[in-house]
Amino acid sequence: MIRTTLITAAVAMALGATGSAWAAGYKAGTYQASAQGMGGPVKVEVEFTSSAIKAVRIVGTTKETPGIGTTALEKLPPLIVENQSLGIDAITGASKSSSAVLTAVADCVRQAGGDPKALMAVPVKKSGKAASKTIETDLAIVGAGGAGQVATLRASSLGKKVVLIEKMPFVGGAAAINGGTVVIQGSKIQKELGVKDDTPEIMRQDLLKNGHNLNDRSKLDLYVNHVGPTIDWLLDQGLVLDTKAGFTNEAEYSKPRCIRWLGGAPANMKRMHELVQKTNAQVFTGTRAEELIVENGAVVGVKAVSNDGTTYTIKSKAVLLSTGGFGYAKDMLTGALKQSLYYGPVSSTGDGHKMAKAVGAKLQLMEYGKIYPNGVEVAPGIAKSTIWANKNAFEKGSGILVAKNGKRVISETASNNAIKQVELKQPDSTLYILMDKPTYDGFVQGLYIGGITGGEVDSWIAKDGKGTPKFVKADTIEAAAAKIGIDGKALKQEVVRYNSFVKAGKDADFDRPAKFMTRAVVEHGPYFIIEQQPRFATTMGGVVTNDSFNVLDTNGKPIKGLFAAGEIVGGAMGDDSPPGGNMGWAVTSGKLAAEGAVNSMK
Repeated sequence: MIRTTLITAAVAMALGATGSAWAAGYKAGTYQASAQGMGGPVKVEVEFTSSAIKAVRIVGTTKETPGIGTTALEKLPPLIVENQSLGIDAITGASKSSSAVLTAVADCVRQAGGDPKALMAVPVKKSGKAASKTIETDLAIVGAGGAGQVATLRASSLGKKVVLIEKMPFVGGAAAINGGTVVIQGSKIQKELGVKDDTPEIMRQDLLKNGHNLNDRSKLDLYVNHVGPTIDWLLDQGLVLDTKAGFTNEAEYSKPRCIRWLGGAPANMKRMHELVQKTNAQVFTGTRAEELIVENGAVVGVKAVSNDGTTYTIKSKAVLLSTGGFGYAKDMLTGALKQSLYYGPVSSTGDGHKMAKAVGAKLQLMEYGKIYPNGVEVAPGIAKSTIWANKNAFEKGSGILVAKNGKRVISETASNNAIKQVELKQPDSTLYILMDKPTYDGFVQGLYIGGITGGEVDSWIAKDGKGTPKFVKADTIEAAAAKIGIDGKALKQEVVRYNSFVKAGKDADFDRPAKFMTRAVVEHGPYFIIEQQPRFATTMGGVVTNDSFNVLDTNGKPIKGLFAAGEIVGGAMGDDSPPGGNMGWAVTSGKLAAEGAVNSMK
């Protein structure tokens, strides 16, 4: 956990607490309050005696991210009661959900006649002397994201004892907060949904084109030939795809092969973790790996420390690193990544890359990351995704994408990669979406999928173009353009031109498909303009492995006992990944790496 200086300050400011009432105790009773979380309001009920907080309960359902925000909702209430304090540390990676709980409880404290500010100063009980433990297992897996959990499932199914450690207080990693899609090329379900002419070679060519031929060819071949059987295996285990919604439209693919997990990424990772819990694997969250244990040139375990100070020496026959990327490690970023906003998990700090490098591992493609062109800057250097909102605006609505000069610069339904290349060349690397009210209403519904709340959108619109992110509303196109700083006269002319393309059924400028031009921009306001900036979460570079996912050293030789899977393994998709590609890679490499590690034990 991390110290919540900003959170406690926000609580105090929000409630305007003073310092005298608390000493007199509380008015016994039960009080309710709510505060804005990541997904919406979080409502709490707090029961007081005349001298203490007796119970804190979360009331009703919430829209907090399963396994992430919900972790804060589960862990903070008993800590508040145990310590009679609001000076509780936030749950790392779930700061907004933590803030909601603490703010709402503080409101209840004030209602009961107490002083929230005084409770923030009450010290939290410290645990006793830190323990030191040694664990022996067959396979130690570091990182409980998509790749790590799949590797745990596979190694356990092969009869091996597994210890899975995760530095965050919850499992899921980037796989719990991504777009929620996965590649299913070559699977039974793809054929059942009517796509019977897709092949590994077709997918291979698509990925080579998208990755600019920088792909690690051996990893690429493993990916395209094994992703289908991996999906079949996972569905047999109990994961579920949203077959009712069907395939998503993705310009990067020449065949339909990308589909959402039922309920999206959070629901999928919840199901996956439930499967892991049914195995005999030992899972330790809030436990950070610090270094690999090497004996006689072989990796034979890992040293780790938990949030309560317990140190672990995990001795194993092999170690599998599935620690994700390094997008949150600014000192590791180079190239275009430095000019892009970050929207990934705070856990992506390159821990596995650093540990592997310390034992001689070779790295490749470290300057590349999956940069999307559809982000809004919600804090300095930090983005949130509008990808699903954009799909609604461009595929179901009449949204158009323009540059600062008010002109369209590319088809709105081009690939993310193509739009990104254009966007990075614009002033401030920024494009803009113009929408009429019907299109904007659909756009906002798509924002919710990406974890943006209605309250956030309202607050951004209220800023009227001042501050970040830039969301503006006005009765005319020219007025909206003036608020956000683009050429209003040119933009109005561009709308007239675009509407003529809709009427003709052909985009003479950028060939936007006619099926995505069924509506013209309406002739009356209000109109909305939203910024679009490059954002990234996934890094493309990482360790080099052989076909068993055994990590190679700088001389190209396997490091005995060290395996890797997921985002830390660089190369399969070159310098860019298509939609659903990263999740497909996570599960495929996770399964294959577990098999490689198990085979090395024979």
